[in-house]
Amino acid sequence: MFDGAGRWVSCRVCHPLHADVSVESLGIPESLGFSLLPSSCLLDSPPSKMGRSILLTLFLLFRVGHGAITVYHAQGDQAAFTTAAGSASGASQTGTYSGPAAYNPTSLSAPPLPTASVLTTLPVQLQNSGTTGMSIKQKGSFIGFSIEMSVTNQVLGKNSTLIQVPFLNLMGNIQQRAGSVMVRVGGNTQESAVLVDTLEHQDGRILEKNLTGVTGTTQTPPLDYTRDLLYLMRNISSFVNVHWFLGVPWFVTTPFDTAIVRASDEILGDYLLGLQAGNEPDFYTLHGHRGATYGPYDYLGEFSDFVNQISSDGSDSDGRARTVLIGPNLASFAWTPQQQWDTGFVDQFSSNLAFLAVEKYPADNCAQMFNTGGEIVDPQTELPKYLTHNAPKDILAQYLNDTAFAQTKNKPFLMFETNTASCGGFLGISDSFTAALWGVDYALQLAHSNFSGAMFHLGGQNVFYNPFTSPPTNESSFHQWTVGPLYYSALVMAEAMGASNESQVLDLPIDGISEFTPVYAIYENGVPKRVAIINYLDDSTGAHDVEAVISIGGTTMPAEVKVKYLAATTVVQKGSYTWAGQTFGYHYESDGRPMGDEDIQTVQCDSTAQTCTVKVPAPGMALVFLSDDAQTEGGGQPSVTFATTAKTKTRNTVTADPSVLATSNGGRLSDHELAGTSKPPNSGVALRASVGLAVVGVVSGVVLGLLGRA
Repeated sequence: MFDGAGRWVSCRVCHPLHADVSVESLGIPESLGFSLLPSSCLLDSPPSKMGRSILLTLFLLFRVGHGAITVYHAQGDQAAFTTAAGSASGASQTGTYSGPAAYNPTSLSAPPLPTASVLTTLPVQLQNSGTTGMSIKQKGSFIGFSIEMSVTNQVLGKNSTLIQVPFLNLMGNIQQRAGSVMVRVGGNTQESAVLVDTLEHQDGRILEKNLTGVTGTTQTPPLDYTRDLLYLMRNISSFVNVHWFLGVPWFVTTPFDTAIVRASDEILGDYLLGLQAGNEPDFYTLHGHRGATYGPYDYLGEFSDFVNQISSDGSDSDGRARTVLIGPNLASFAWTPQQQWDTGFVDQFSSNLAFLAVEKYPADNCAQMFNTGGEIVDPQTELPKYLTHNAPKDILAQYLNDTAFAQTKNKPFLMFETNTASCGGFLGISDSFTAALWGVDYALQLAHSNFSGAMFHLGGQNVFYNPFTSPPTNESSFHQWTVGPLYYSALVMAEAMGASNESQVLDLPIDGISEFTPVYAIYENGVPKRVAIINYLDDSTGAHDVEAVISIGGTTMPAEVKVKYLAATTVVQKGSYTWAGQTFGYHYESDGRPMGDEDIQTVQCDSTAQTCTVKVPAPGMALVFLSDDAQTEGGGQPSVTFATTAKTKTRNTVTADPSVLATSNGGRLSDHELAGTSKPPNSGVALRASVGLAVVGVVSGVVLGLLGRA
């Protein structure tokens, strides 16, 4: 340790939280003489700032590259950033790793190849007009993201003046291809969230959690948040074209807490897409939030009460909020959407319902993640179920009548929250290339099935299924973000759909095709523009590579086509996948911008046979652009990225031109200095507004920052 003058005396570490922690478990070499002291050591006279800085720096250096990292929390910190043996870390599945689940390096084994022969030469015969069976017209922003409300301060930013740059970049990638992005802030934590004027800890936070009051299977903490969360969301929309969904607390209905209705409408304005009326109400009885007889007519009555309340209590003074509601948001657990339709719900509230929505996961891992006492599922056994085209078809078959019903009512039908498996996903599936392939297939099948959009859900550090994950706050100075497989799926889907908002999807019925090699065609105004080919098989020998022989009746084939590949060496690979040669790296390696040179393949066509043959490796996925105008990468908005030059825990920030915030559309509260309005409220106030862009740094930055302030 250091003495009061900053001189090296001995190596001791105070660790007050866990009595069974060893020096080795902290990743500090025993040879350096570190020893653990009881928590009482914290009461000793502190070393100098120089001494504390060097000790912390050495500790951080020892931790870098160390595989087993456990992030502990003190009272009031984010519960989602903790791990324990047998919890979400997957420790009981691997026997060794004890860190956050999001960074668990454990891989599964690729499943064996099918014993039956698989058709590897696929005749993809398209027509230039007259095709039937296509989906409704879909938007490029079809796939969005659902962010658990309790982790918004980790994903979006610390507050309205400190925005996470990697998040801006990740959304910018989608915007570049699709034109805009849908993001839902909510989930289980929205149900008991309370909008407050101030928080107990007034240190720039936008939310706080009561970790002693957790409820439900997923141990959801009650949440307090301030209006600054909404200003943070609004300021994000000033940089990238993100449009938002929020949720109304629904646990208490007499009366409803409608504070979010007024605040979201005033602050987000036209960037507010909709307000969710209840989150999976068909689970309320199971989780103890309603009585045993609660059902679809009860939900209808509550919806009616809510509409009447915001119409009369001033929460919706201009009447807009009551026209952008979302229901019934069922998980198809206690009752089905059809049973809700049978109550007359949609007809009775047609003027209030902007969207109809459901939420669904194909499986759950709750027993493993939350020790529910249920049967623990072996991910290795589950893996093959995600490597077949039958998986997305089976989960969506139950909704085909509902999407048809929605069309008769002229209502968009959303998959409001989804992912590989509820309760955090599966180790080795949700965080591997398997999920990337499944996610593309699932997204295209959703579009083909006439959903109008879907959102991949993400939580904190202790889940496997995140599309992207910010580093733990105490590591943000030297670790970057981790981009998961489902973000790649979303990026591919944005490019498959494009920004025309005219795309129609068809799951091609090819004779003899196997469940492992689905093919989709994407049309615009009846003309085939793109073809997506997925190969779920895992065979490094090349024997199960697929050749798609594409032809288009009624027109002359082009001389060549362009192809982008989603690639990895195996379906169980973790991280470092590539989309058109570019990657977001492995754990802790991304600032949200694709790395590497883009690689778009050119495939020459056979002018005599009038075919283009595109090979897809096993495993892999290819997106074929059938003409130059079919390419969509830059079709949304011009590419905009944000450099990560600021470091957290220092005084450096990146400032944004205040005019961006002062003249952007949608805001309504002109008296807030960061409220963007179409008409600048006060140029003097606006000029004081700057937005710091929070980023992650490197270890050297930590060292210099600490020593510089010693």
